[in-house]
Amino acid sequence: MKKKGGRKILGFIEKEENRGSVEFQVFSFTNKIRRLASHLELHKKDFSSERGLRILLGKRRRLLAYLAKKNRVRYKKLISQLNIREQ
Repeated sequence: MKKKGGRKILGFIEKEENRGSVEFQVFSFTNKIRRLASHLELHKKDFSSERGLRILLGKRRRLLAYLAKKNRVRYKKLISQLNIREQ
C-alpha cells in the first residue's frame, strides 16, 4: 500500500495533505485494527487491548456509515481498496 519514496499511501490519499479526511482516518484505523488483531491472536487474555480494538472498530464503523451516507462512490472505492467488507 505504501510507496517507499512517494507521498501516496493509497491511490487517493496523500500523506501530509489529507490527514483529516475520512478516507485517511479509516485507513489509519484499519491499520491499527489489523495490528491489534494480530496481537490478540498471540495474547488471548489481553482484555484491555481487546477493549481498545472494539473501540477502534466502532469508530471505523461510524466513519464508514458517515461516508456511505454522504458519498456512496467514495465509500465503495475505499472499502474495495482496503478489503474490509464483503461486496
